[in-house]
Amino acid sequence: MNRHITDHLEIFLQEIRAKSRHCPKLFDIFEACYKDALEKAVTESEDNTAYVITGDIPAMWLRDSAAQMRPYLFPAKNSPALQEMIARVVRKQFFYIGIDPYANAFNPAPNGACWEPEDLAPNPWLWERKYELDSLCYPVQLAYLLWKNTGHISQFDKNFQAGAEKILWVFRTEQYHEEKSDYRFVRTGTYHTETLSRSGKGSLTKSGIGLIWSGFRPSDDACTFGYLIPSNMFAAVILRYLEEIEKKIFRNAELAGLAGQIREEVENGIETYAKTLTKEFGMIYAYEIDGYGMFCLMDDANVPSLLSMDYLGYHKDRKTAENTRRFILSEANPFYYKGSAGAGVGSPHTRYGHIWHIAMAIQGLTGNSPEEKREILEQMAATAAGKNMMHESFSCENAAVYTREWFSWANAMYAELFLDYLGYRAEI
Repeated sequence: MNRHITDHLEIFLQEIRAKSRHCPKLFDIFEACYKDALEKAVTESEDNTAYVITGDIPAMWLRDSAAQMRPYLFPAKNSPALQEMIARVVRKQFFYIGIDPYANAFNPAPNGACWEPEDLAPNPWLWERKYELDSLCYPVQLAYLLWKNTGHISQFDKNFQAGAEKILWVFRTEQYHEEKSDYRFVRTGTYHTETLSRSGKGSLTKSGIGLIWSGFRPSDDACTFGYLIPSNMFAAVILRYLEEIEKKIFRNAELAGLAGQIREEVENGIETYAKTLTKEFGMIYAYEIDGYGMFCLMDDANVPSLLSMDYLGYHKDRKTAENTRRFILSEANPFYYKGSAGAGVGSPHTRYGHIWHIAMAIQGLTGNSPEEKREILEQMAATAAGKNMMHESFSCENAAVYTREWFSWANAMYAELFLDYLGYRAEI
């Protein structure tokens, strides 16, 4: 790691240590989690980019790598070297979008490594080609937050602009997935969550209602219904970012106008089609819909989630959002678990009864009081199985039973919540 970055991180850590003398154990975990990505996950390349592995899987996810960098925005304000490190990650992300905007995870070189060699449309750069709407949102978010929180703009190069055009093309195409999309994903001899129905096309959705189709959730599990509402909320937010970037950085009125048009369509689609009335909670947002009247009421631990809408910056219907939060954090949500070791949101991606540290962090980041944030940090610390780092998930009855030894995204989320608890919040 660059000496200038190391020096600035140590100064920042000293600042945080001084502000957290009242909770030394929470700080110790923060320090371990905070150093994790830059010390172990990031590799700088000679092409002025940086490759970020997700942890114990040796591939770079567009989603994870953006989330892993977000907690470094705070010390980056006073560190040009750290600003450039984050910009290198953005440049790598947009390089990959240029290769294939439908892929979710990539290799450091065209070495042919992959999750499943028999997947359709193999490419030696691709670790996996699951189309996840959020994978195209995260790199835009990171580029924008770097600009807004530090003033840095080297990430806005020709590859970014070419990537922005591809993103908008995919969004427009997938608003009409049934008629216009050539994307297919078939994985044989596996679970239903690992492949798409109808020969890889996915479940039927109604086109022209403003929403953008997604094949897979941010958990990498297949969508039950193709319109994943949290990811559409995220898309609406980053389309607003793209509008501003195109107007102020690139001065491209055409792309800014297209981003604004799609944003309005997505927002209208969410607010028109994604709400459903419940007896216990009132009007809430569905997790997925198909546009024909089918929907599922749940939330998943992975971000974007319905629980994360405030964190991401989607603020359209306050009352429905509050009702949805109450639903998610109750046992009416089929993936909310409560046991002797803890309570929180899990995922069908992992075992029944397993809570995710990412979801706990989001609950804290969207909480209303320092006391609530502190309580969740204490719960996360108590369920780290003595490792001083977070995991993917843990059993609500026994935190020593967990999945993934090294999951850098979860570490970043703990670090971000700890900083938020101390008053550090990024401009979004």
